[in-house]
Amino acid sequence: MATAAATSVSEPETEPKAAPKAEGEEDEVKAARTRKKASSRTVATATYKTTGPGWDQQEEGVSESDGDEYAMASSAESSPGEYEWEYDEEEEKNQLEIERLEEQLSINVYDYNCHVDLIRLLRLEGELAKVRMARQKMSEIFPLTEELWLEWLHDEISMALDGLDREHVYDLFEKAVKDYICPNIWLEYGQYSVGGIGQKGGLEKVRSVFERALSSVGLHMTKGLAIWEAYREFESAIVEAARLEKVHSLFRRQLAIPLYDMEATFAEYEEWSEDPIPESVIQNYNKALQQLEKYKPYEEALLEAEAPRLAEYQAYIDFEMKIGDPARIQLIFERALVENCLVPDLWIRYSQYLDRQLKVKDLVLSVHNRAVRNCPWTVALWSRYLLAMERHGVDHQTISVTFEKALSAGFIQATDYVEIWQAYLDYLRRRVDFRQDSSKELEELRSAFTRALEYLKQEVEERFNESGDPSCMIMQNWARIEARLCNNMQKARELWDSIMTRGNAKYANMWLEYYNLERAHGDTQHCRKALHRAVQCTSDYPEHVCEVLLTMERTEGTLEDWDIAVQKTETRLARVNEQRIKAVEKEAALAQQEEEKAEHRKRARAEKKALKKKKKTRGADKRKADEDDEKEWGDDEEEQPSKRRRIENSVPIAGEAQNLEAETGLFGKSASIDVDPPSKQKERAAVLKRDVPKVPHDSSKDSITVFVSNLPYSMEEPDVKLRPLFEACGEVVEIRPIFSNRGDFRGYCYVEFKEEKSALQALELDRKNVEGRPMFVSPCVDKSKNPDFKVFRYSTALEKHKLFISGLPFSCTKEELEEICKAHGTVRDIRLVTNRAGKPKGLAYVEYENESQASQAVMKMDGMTIKENVIKVAISNPPQRKVPEKPEAKKGPGGPMVLRQIYGARGKGRTQLSLLPRALQRPSTTAAQAENGPAPKPAVTTSAATEAPKMSNADFAKLLLRK
Repeated sequence: MATAAATSVSEPETEPKAAPKAEGEEDEVKAARTRKKASSRTVATATYKTTGPGWDQQEEGVSESDGDEYAMASSAESSPGEYEWEYDEEEEKNQLEIERLEEQLSINVYDYNCHVDLIRLLRLEGELAKVRMARQKMSEIFPLTEELWLEWLHDEISMALDGLDREHVYDLFEKAVKDYICPNIWLEYGQYSVGGIGQKGGLEKVRSVFERALSSVGLHMTKGLAIWEAYREFESAIVEAARLEKVHSLFRRQLAIPLYDMEATFAEYEEWSEDPIPESVIQNYNKALQQLEKYKPYEEALLEAEAPRLAEYQAYIDFEMKIGDPARIQLIFERALVENCLVPDLWIRYSQYLDRQLKVKDLVLSVHNRAVRNCPWTVALWSRYLLAMERHGVDHQTISVTFEKALSAGFIQATDYVEIWQAYLDYLRRRVDFRQDSSKELEELRSAFTRALEYLKQEVEERFNESGDPSCMIMQNWARIEARLCNNMQKARELWDSIMTRGNAKYANMWLEYYNLERAHGDTQHCRKALHRAVQCTSDYPEHVCEVLLTMERTEGTLEDWDIAVQKTETRLARVNEQRIKAVEKEAALAQQEEEKAEHRKRARAEKKALKKKKKTRGADKRKADEDDEKEWGDDEEEQPSKRRRIENSVPIAGEAQNLEAETGLFGKSASIDVDPPSKQKERAAVLKRDVPKVPHDSSKDSITVFVSNLPYSMEEPDVKLRPLFEACGEVVEIRPIFSNRGDFRGYCYVEFKEEKSALQALELDRKNVEGRPMFVSPCVDKSKNPDFKVFRYSTALEKHKLFISGLPFSCTKEELEEICKAHGTVRDIRLVTNRAGKPKGLAYVEYENESQASQAVMKMDGMTIKENVIKVAISNPPQRKVPEKPEAKKGPGGPMVLRQIYGARGKGRTQLSLLPRALQRPSTTAAQAENGPAPKPAVTTSAATEAPKMSNADFAKLLLRK
C-alpha cells in the first residue's frame, strides 16, 4: 500500500511548470492575459486531481464550486474569447479582495482569519509564488492546523520535480510535525519518503521517518494502527533476505502495545508467519489486551464527546499521570492540545511536567515555544519560557529576542507587563557577578531597570490608564539590589524617595521596608530620619510606626533623641486620636439625623393618613347630598363604563365635587355623574373578591415551588398554557396564577412541582420567551424572612471567559451574533439583554470555553462594524451597583424638616401638568418656599379667620367708653 501511494504521489511531478513562466509576462494583451490565467488554473486543476479524492475531503480552501471553476479554466485555454469577460470580472474582484487583505495584514499581522482568507484567494487565482510566501509568513507567526499543513504539503508535492524540490518538501514536513503531533501528517510524510527510495540514502530515510513516526504517534490507540501497517507493508515490499526478520520485529512490537483492533493484527500475524508464534509474544499480546481494557473507557468517552473534549482529556491525563509512563503522558498531552491549543492552563501543565520530570532540552524548549505561539497573550507562558531557556543554557541574545517578542505579544492587563519585566530583570540579575565593582552585565541590568520604569510609565499607562505596579515593586527590587549587592546606599535612598513620592508615603509597611533596608545596610542617622518622616506621613497604622521609633531610641538613642521621639509620637498620636473622635462624632451625628428623618417621616405618614380619612368622610357626606338632588331631578342617564371605573377607584374630596358642579352649571351642561354610595362600592368590591378565588401559598413548599413573573397580562388561561412548558422539567402538582379583584391576570404565578430537582431544573427556563416577553423564573423565597436574597442569577464579578458587547443593532439576533463569535473560539452561551417587554437593548454577554478564547475575541472583535453599528467588546466586569440613597430631608427657613421626594429614572410618573382648571384649583395647606425671594406666609384657615378673638373685661369697658 505504501509503495502504491508513493507511486501515485510521484506521478504528477512531470506536469505543470507553465504558471511561473506566465506570471512574469505583464505586458501581454488582454487575451493573452486571459490565457495565462487559464493556464494557471490548469496547474491548480492538475494539483487538485493528482492528490485524489481523499485530499478533497481534507483541504479547506477547495470546494466543489472551485472544482467547477478549474474545469472552466481548462476549457478556456482552447477558447479564451468565450469566457474572457467572466475571467476579467472574477479576476478583478479577487484582486481587489487580495489587496484589501494584504493591506489589513500590514496593519495587524496577528489577524489569523485574514491570513487564511488571503491564502485561499491566492491559491484560487493560481498565484503559486505568492501562496508560498503567504504561507511562510503565517507559519512564522502561528502554528498551522493539520488541514492547512496538508493542503500546503499537497501543493508542494505536486510541483516537486527534482531532488532540490524534494528536499524542500522534506523541510516542510519537518516543520509540520513540530507544530502538532498529527498521525495523518506523519503518515503522509512516510508515504512521500517512499517515493524517494531510489535516491541515495533513500531506504535509510524511509525507515528513519517511519521509526520517528512510531515513537511519536505509534502509541495512539485509535490512529496509530495506520502507521504500523504502512511501515509493515513497506518492509514487506522490499526484496531482501533480512526483510522477514524486520517484519517479524514490527509485528511483535505492535502486538505489545494496546491498540484498537489488536485481534485482527494478531490473526494477520498468525496467517503471515510460517513458524508458531513465540510464547513471549503471546504473553505480551495478552498483557496489552488487559491494558486496552483499562484505556477503553477513556477512549470511548473521547469518541462520544464533542470537540474540544477538554474535560475528557483532563480525566485521561490524570489517569496517565497515575500510571507514570512518560511516552504515553506526552502523547495524551499532545492529543489534547490538538483540539485545545488555545487553553493556557493545559500548556502550563504540560510544560511543568516536562520541566520537572523529563528535563530534555530540545523537547522542553519546543513545547514552550509552541505554547507562546498558540497563546501569546498569556504572560505565565512567556515567564516559564524565559526560565526554561535560562535553565537549559540558551545564549543571552536568544533570550533577549524572546523577551522582546513577549513585550509585543499584546497582554490584556497592565500587571502582565510588570510580571514579564520582573522575570527578565531576575534573569539579568542572575547573570551579574557582584564581586566586581563594575561589569557589562551590571550596566545592562541598570539600564534594563531604567527602561522598565519608562516602559511602564509611557507604554502601559497610556494603554491601560495605570502602570500595573502601584506598590513600585520593580523599583523596590532595584533599591534592594543596589543596597545589598552593590553597596550603593545613595542610589537606594534615591529610589526609595521616588517610591514615596508616588503616593506610598501614607502606608506604614512601605516606611518599615525602607527602615529595615537602612537598618541592614545603612546607618542609624538615616534610620532615625526615615522613622521621623514615617511618623508624620503614615495614616493607616501610625501607632506601629511610633512604636518602632520608640523601640529604636530606647536601645540606641541618647536622652535628647528619646525626648524628641516621645514628643513627636505623642503629638502625632494626639492628632490622630482627635481626628478619629471627630470622625466618630460625625458618624454619630449622621446616624442621629437619619433617626430624626425616620421619625419625621413616620409622623408625616400618620398625619397624611388622618387627613385622608377626614377628607374621605366629608366627601361621602357630600356625595350623598348630591345623589338626593339628582334623584329629585330624575336624571337616570347611564354613565360610561370608563368613567364609572375611574370614579370607583378615586373618591374626590367635597370641595372638588362642589366646584365641578358649579362649573357644569356655568356652561349649561347637565352631564351629572351617577356615583354609587360607599356602601354600594364596598358591596360591589366584596362581590368581585368573592368571585375571584384567593391563591394561598404554603411557605413550607418553597423548595418545590418556583415564582414566575413578567408574563403578558393578556395571557388567557395561563395555567393551561404554562403547564406543557414546565412539565418538561418534571411532574407539576399545581400552577396558581394570580388575578386582580376584577379577574384580570396580573402577570405572575406560582408553579408547584412534586420533586425539588424539578424546581431546580425549572430555574433554567428563566428569560425564556413567552408570547413575545422574557419570562422570569426565580426561587420561591419569602423576602421578609430573607431580605438579602437576590433573584439576579448572573454573576456581577469579573469573568475573564465572558465578553460584554455593547452598541449592537437592535435587529441583531442571537444566531447572527453566534455566527460572528464562534470564529474566535467555542461559544458556550450568548445572552442578549432585553427590557421587561422583551425588546433588545443593544447589549449582549458572550461566554467562551476559556479565558484565552475570550481574550482573542476581544482583540479581534472590538471596533467591528455590524450592520453599520460599531460595537465595543470588553471582558465582562460589571460595575458595582450603587445602593439607592435614602430620601433626604431639607429644612425650610424657620420651618420644620420636610422630606424631599426622590423619583425614579422616569421622574414622578405620569405628567407634571395640572389637569384641573384654575377656577377649581385650591391653594395647598402647606405653602412651599418660593424659588426666589422669601417664603409666603402660611394661609389662614377659614375657621380661624371667622372666629372672634376672646375679649377681657377691660376690652368691654373701652368699647363702652367709646360709645
